[in-house]
Amino acid sequence: MSEPDDEQMHDSPGAEHHDHLTDPDAIAPERAAEAALRPRRLDEFVGQQVVRDQLSLVLDAATARGRTPEHVLLSGPPGLGKTTLAMIIAAELAAPLRITSGPAVQHAGDLAAILSSLDEGEVLFIDEVHRLARPAEEMLYIAMEDFRVDVVVGKGVGATAIPLDLPPFTVVGATTRAGLLPAPLRDRFGFVGHLDYYGPKELQEVVRRSALRLEVDLEAEAAAEIASRSRGTPRIANRLLRRVRDWAQVRGTGALDLEAAREALRVYEVDKRGLDRLDRAVLSALCTRFAGGPVGLSTLAVAVGEETETVETMVEPYLVREGFLIRTPRGRTAATAAWTHLGLAPPEAETGTTPMLGRF
Repeated sequence: MSEPDDEQMHDSPGAEHHDHLTDPDAIAPERAAEAALRPRRLDEFVGQQVVRDQLSLVLDAATARGRTPEHVLLSGPPGLGKTTLAMIIAAELAAPLRITSGPAVQHAGDLAAILSSLDEGEVLFIDEVHRLARPAEEMLYIAMEDFRVDVVVGKGVGATAIPLDLPPFTVVGATTRAGLLPAPLRDRFGFVGHLDYYGPKELQEVVRRSALRLEVDLEAEAAAEIASRSRGTPRIANRLLRRVRDWAQVRGTGALDLEAAREALRVYEVDKRGLDRLDRAVLSALCTRFAGGPVGLSTLAVAVGEETETVETMVEPYLVREGFLIRTPRGRTAATAAWTHLGLAPPEAETGTTPMLGRF
């Protein structure tokens, strides 16, 4: 059983790929480590209280009726626990779990092969469901609603569609971009849950539970320090926890105390607001090279030596959410908080004299 991107006890590639330790996405090298930190049951899952309560009711009602639950759609930013919840749904139903992803299903035949091999009651998890190819998407409509798939035999005018009945099953879809889901597909999910960013207290509990699974002694102050720099994302919190553990074992006393947390995060350049090297480089370039903007995205990316997509998808969302950066029709501009965070005095006159260049 392969594991795609999203889970609650997570890690991601950022540190190794783009020196972006606070990247909320996950890659293969870290999935084994984060898989060991996942909660196994719904009552072990930290945070997302509303979604947990609603999902518990859906699963309990279906179990009481002896039927498969309605199809479930989980949306929200990466790193908040969508994959973990899919695994928990299967565990709560005591059902097998089949995992795939939208980009992996490029042809209707790929999906037909998966659907025709499902057992009764099985849970099919489709990560990045918004990226399904259109032919596969249309086949999924019928499968979800009528539990039927039409297998095409032959080619051209002699082709024949043979309907194949499927046993009842549950689709769990995950998406970071719910707005890209076509309405016909979205309407076939009986339950839709949106996952929000975590608060500091919830992240402290995530880190505390992860420390227990890692069998390390984590002091409460250290847990709070890690949580405060985790950008509201459990995956990032767990990645930072492992980096703190590494520092404590190699350069510290082995104890995960406040000093170990602060020193480790200093080494990995994650500051008190959760900004890392690349985040600060973007803000610094915006404030010092372009007088606070507005400046085009591609020009800003060149200024920090990164790909445009990296800046747009890995850096901007958090900077905008935290009020450091403003996206305008004319380009990117620095908010007052950006100047303050960098220890610079914001310009008294209105910024924006630098010509806008590049894509925005």
